Amino acid sequence: MSDSEVLQRAASHALDYLQSLDRRPVGTTADPATLRDRLGGPLPETGLPAVEVIDALVRDVEGGLLHSTGGRFFGWVIGGAHPAALAADWLTAAWDQNAAAFACSPAEAVVEEVCGAWLKALLGLPADASFGFVTGCQMAHVTALAAARHRLLRDRGWDVERRGLAGAPPLRILTSALRHESLLRALRLLGFGSDALEIIPSGADGRIELDELEAALKAEPERPAIVVLQAGDLNRGVFDPFGPACALARATGAWVHVDGAFGLWTATSPRFRHLLDGAEQADSWATDGHKWLNLPFDSGFVFISDPEAHRAAFAQAASYSQPVEGTRQQKDWNPEWSRRGRGFPAYAAIRALGRKGIAGIVERCCDHAARLVAEIGALPRVEVLARPVINQGLLRFLDGAGNHDRHTDAVIARLQAEGTAWFGGTTWDGVRAMRVSVCNWRTTDEDVARTIDAVKRVLSEGP
Repeated sequence: MSDSEVLQRAASHALDYLQSLDRRPVGTTADPATLRDRLGGPLPETGLPAVEVIDALVRDVEGGLLHSTGGRFFGWVIGGAHPAALAADWLTAAWDQNAAAFACSPAEAVVEEVCGAWLKALLGLPADASFGFVTGCQMAHVTALAAARHRLLRDRGWDVERRGLAGAPPLRILTSALRHESLLRALRLLGFGSDALEIIPSGADGRIELDELEAALKAEPERPAIVVLQAGDLNRGVFDPFGPACALARATGAWVHVDGAFGLWTATSPRFRHLLDGAEQADSWATDGHKWLNLPFDSGFVFISDPEAHRAAFAQAASYSQPVEGTRQQKDWNPEWSRRGRGFPAYAAIRALGRKGIAGIVERCCDHAARLVAEIGALPRVEVLARPVINQGLLRFLDGAGNHDRHTDAVIARLQAEGTAWFGGTTWDGVRAMRVSVCNWRTTDEDVARTIDAVKRVLSEGP
């Protein structure tokens, strides 16, 4: 069996899939029992020809794939892999480079250096900030908060990398109720614990209350603190007031981290970059590549204004390393050592799109979200709970008997089953809602129109 035969077969299947996206229902159609029956069975004792394995895999996952890479997926903030990024990702797997250090793959190391500089320019971040290529925003939070932990405890005479957290000054994490759940997991992984989280009230506009933040910072000035601000919250796309919040934090020696999983990309847009005013004054920033850069999954970025703290939290010498003078060793800035070459897809996407192309995706997605919320919200018995600040909005479906939460969930389920588009549900301000999230370069005006027509059909069918 030649490499070319099985790889050509896989490429053929991949192209067939991508070309069929527009005709497929967006949601899944196979139930768990069916998928287990197709894919399961006893452990094989002998192998099969690789082409047969690939053909069977494609056949047996049918109906079990959520077609979120298509243009009518509006459920979560998930982009669809851009062709240049997808092609580079295929090459990344074929080249099979270990991106741990320069000696493992000089080309990947240099590509990360180049992309790190490009990303900082795209996102309006300090040119001298350090960076890391991680799996996603979850590990970007972990990386940034590990650097924050190092500096805040070092400044209080505690070497956390050597001594651990037992006996260390306890840290406080101040943020609003709009924080993402991935922050909680980062606190658990780093040993802070979720009890370290202190919720600061938000105003009616969703932005963190500065007076409340100032009072909380001043209440325990001796304790090290990290302030986590939102650049685009998950439900409305709200941005915190970065400049004033950073000034308050700086006055008390607190570290400021910006969760910009998707909102940080608005820096590329002349229309929306004002939402990030002052964000460059923070100490660290986290974002995802699989959102508005539309990279394949396993791609996130972290940036830290204190490279010394960043490197101190992760660098570790090994006798078998082969450092190359004057080069950047990726493992010194990342939670992982061995990993895939995440720089190649990012490089390809940025080269293919440029700043203007990325801004175009951001602005189109925001326009599509605004239209979806406005036109669906204008239908009978539909309530607009939140119009998008950028690409996130909330709708509610009203029931004549007053069971609005149950009815909203039922309408969402019917829309998913209908197949034209896929929306998800959420609880916001104590009520169930349908979230509208647009993050895909593929989404077109026609996709939006088809989706609105599908909602009309589902609603016309009654309960």
